[in-house]
Amino acid sequence: MTNTLRLIPLGGLGEIGKNMMLFEHGRDILIVDAGIMFPEHDMWGIDVVIPDFGYLRERAGDVRGIVVTHGHEDHIGALPYLLGEVVPLDTPIYATPLACGLIDARLSERLSERTDLTGRANLRRITAGQGFRVGPFEVEFLAITHSIPDGVGLCITTDVGRIIHTGDFKFDYTPVRGGGPGFSRLGQLGAQGVLALLSDSTGSERSGYTPSEQVIVPALDRIFREAPGRIVVATFASLLSRVQQVINAAHAHDRVVALAGYSMLKTVEIARELGHLDVPKGLLVELGEALRLPETRVAIVTTGSQGQPEAALARMAEGTHRQIEIKPGDTIVLSSTPIPGNEEEVARVINKLIARGAEVIYPPLAAVHVSGHASREEQKLMLALTRPRFLVPVHGELRHLHAHARLAQEMGIAKENIFLLENGAVLELTRDAAQIVEKIPNEDVFVAGSGVGEIGPAVMREREVLARDGFVLAMVPVSAATGEVTSKPELVSRGFVYLRESGDLMERAAERAWQALRVSSPRREQTIIERTQETLGKFFYEETRRKPMVVAVVTKV
Repeated sequence: MTNTLRLIPLGGLGEIGKNMMLFEHGRDILIVDAGIMFPEHDMWGIDVVIPDFGYLRERAGDVRGIVVTHGHEDHIGALPYLLGEVVPLDTPIYATPLACGLIDARLSERLSERTDLTGRANLRRITAGQGFRVGPFEVEFLAITHSIPDGVGLCITTDVGRIIHTGDFKFDYTPVRGGGPGFSRLGQLGAQGVLALLSDSTGSERSGYTPSEQVIVPALDRIFREAPGRIVVATFASLLSRVQQVINAAHAHDRVVALAGYSMLKTVEIARELGHLDVPKGLLVELGEALRLPETRVAIVTTGSQGQPEAALARMAEGTHRQIEIKPGDTIVLSSTPIPGNEEEVARVINKLIARGAEVIYPPLAAVHVSGHASREEQKLMLALTRPRFLVPVHGELRHLHAHARLAQEMGIAKENIFLLENGAVLELTRDAAQIVEKIPNEDVFVAGSGVGEIGPAVMREREVLARDGFVLAMVPVSAATGEVTSKPELVSRGFVYLRESGDLMERAAERAWQALRVSSPRREQTIIERTQETLGKFFYEETRRKPMVVAVVTKV
């Protein structure tokens, strides 16, 4: 028997997205979720951010399985970079049927790019209420509600004690599809004794209760009744409850529904196969067919509610979508709230849609979206039902985690029994104690194109400088025979100053560099480069109070 259990978050703490938690019991590791995070506004050229798998690379043989709470990208999106890259491709993945379908689709896309991997992922479909064993871990899927069907919480039991991981949750008594939350089972587990609760913190600043998905029905009904032309609803591809609500509204108002965006098409296809969408016969049509119908009979569900430039809605706003041209009479509904960091992109898309003559409806103009995360009263109820000895707030920015901790203290949990972890912190639990024992290295890993982890903090700092102040290239002529600098450097600028109007500044800069090189008379190429960059950097800051990136190169003459 091993008398300690280690919890190691690799993502999802102090941030929105990238959720990943390790349970380590002896040498055995159980992974819970492996998600992506969308890049922040200053992460230039980055597609997504994934957890740091460095700790797992050294212990890949100790991983007994992966458990997934639900099918959102911030919980499954990093699996294609984990399987086959870090842990074996056949590592068992335990998830609900819908999550398995979404995972299989994501893995198939990634694995099709890899010629060195053969076989398929080892997906094991588990439903809420079922339990299974993975190494020393007894796992039970708990019924919860979220903004995607088939989401679950987890009860993970070892000989150290019982841990409840809520996953993303809210207490929705009237979900659009599926059953409600399993209050009785949560209460039973609380009565039996819960060592620690890992609980969703995203909504911890919001008072009261998160509204049910059903509150959106009247707003959608009004929009479908009053819209003079086409209706375009933008939402997350995985927000299937919203897709179902659009289907219901379209059916009630004699409209057909078409889909735009690859991920939307794929997710809806998987959901229909698994019975998670109820679509009346003939209501769902191809986009091309819908565009040939009278505009008052058409509704389109699309991706791009977060303003992503490559998504369908942004291309409609730019006028570059191959099939859909936005025009006066169109009604655009953004059924989402911006993920932190995406506010500017979303606002930009809204403004461009309005400029094209569309009527754009979004929160708070109308109740067309509700959160999938518990507000404060629901978090209190989760604490009251489970009665944990220790609390670990998870899934949220630092302010969310702290707000959750304050709420728990109001509920009577001692401050010393609440652990506000950072990504990489190791929380060690015994049957009657908990403490943070160490912190493993943990940094964001950037994915850009086909490159994973090739771009690090140093490159990101350089991109920030380039975006903010531009760069200056200095070509320094050096005698091939003597190694001496022969004349002042030639300067080329991009994104710093407009050369035609700043000739005097660049001329004086070149003269300053030439003087510095003449005085010191360096002959080593590296010394010439460093002296040039240092002199020009200092000069440009003195003259402009800006710090462009200065790159010097030696040209032999």
